[in-house]
Amino acid sequence: MALMILCSPLFSAVVNVGHAGAIASIQEGINAATPGDTLLIAAGLYSESEIEINKSLHIIGMDFPIIDGGGKSEILIVTADSVVIEGLQIQNIQANYIADIAGIKLKEVKHVTLRNNRILDTFFGIYLQHCRHIRIEGNQIKSDAILEMSSGNAIHLWYCKNILIVGNEVSGHRDGIYLEFVENSEVSNNISVDNIRYGLHFMFSNYDTYYENVFSRNGAGVAVMFSNHIDMHHNEFLHNWGEASYGLLLKEIYDAEITNNKFVKNCIGIFVEGSTRINYHSNLFQNNGWALKISGGCLDNDVARNSFVSNTFDVAFHGTKNENSFDGNFWSAYNGYDIDRDEVGDVPYRPVKLFNFIVHKTPEAIVLLRSLFVDIVNFAEKVNPLYTPKNIIDRKPLMQPAHDYH
Repeated sequence: MALMILCSPLFSAVVNVGHAGAIASIQEGINAATPGDTLLIAAGLYSESEIEINKSLHIIGMDFPIIDGGGKSEILIVTADSVVIEGLQIQNIQANYIADIAGIKLKEVKHVTLRNNRILDTFFGIYLQHCRHIRIEGNQIKSDAILEMSSGNAIHLWYCKNILIVGNEVSGHRDGIYLEFVENSEVSNNISVDNIRYGLHFMFSNYDTYYENVFSRNGAGVAVMFSNHIDMHHNEFLHNWGEASYGLLLKEIYDAEITNNKFVKNCIGIFVEGSTRINYHSNLFQNNGWALKISGGCLDNDVARNSFVSNTFDVAFHGTKNENSFDGNFWSAYNGYDIDRDEVGDVPYRPVKLFNFIVHKTPEAIVLLRSLFVDIVNFAEKVNPLYTPKNIIDRKPLMQPAHDYH
């Protein structure tokens, strides 16, 4: 019984690390601690790398002590369960073409929390492999990557389950947040900006949710590929602009919900390819080049209660067969009437314009966009449709925006 009392977490110790004390290095402090202890790291500069946390500890930085990795090696490597790391500034890892080195790396662990840390100028910021029940919260992860091939991701997950990524600010990496073979996880309230490739990137990941995030000025906002059962709601996709920039890219995904999102000033709001049983409901598409661009192999999708406002092209469809529904949306370009005042237009609306068809066949024609020629061409096709898809039609166009998005 006495042994059980001595080992109880109620008797955990505090180990102080600081240049003015008996323990001057972080690794020494970890080695001196016992499982369940708290490690308090005083402010200052610690030039250390490959620090292994191999026991359950609560590590707290006082006034953001700086751990500088010297450029070449990983800094913190967590190999124990039930670790908390908070209040540290971790910095200085150069690009590595052989290994995925990171500011903080977690290997085959569970019940770890990484909270309120600053991770600056690292190759990968936070890297998880084969982990479960991890919380990544309130961290600032910033770098200044220039080329995709020589940069890593701010938060990288590989073969993980039950991960919560909440309230982080990530920028200047290849991808802001990357998930591969990740299940039952949540990404919420993050800000992902100025990343070279994607703000958020899913690959082969299922039953995940992301919501209330902001993706701005990335190469593309979010890419979801080869995944299913992804719930995407209340996010903002802003200013992802360039020759092939998307707010949201969907490729070979199934059974997903895309609801209550804002797509504003993107080259393409959503680009879809080979995706089935997707509900696009109650989203705002405003001032995009293309709001919704659909390629082949997209079946049984429902586009409803969305607001398409002042986009250059609302819908582009490049396929031979349409088995998707477009009923019940607001289109700012709709000029029909509502005699019975039921807030639904009495005349159906065809959102695919002939000029969009021409631009797809001859991209150089985009220079004519604001000309009178375009208005004449679109009007002629409206009167006598010959080239635009006959079955892409909103039979119940709304007279007012579906929601107040202000």
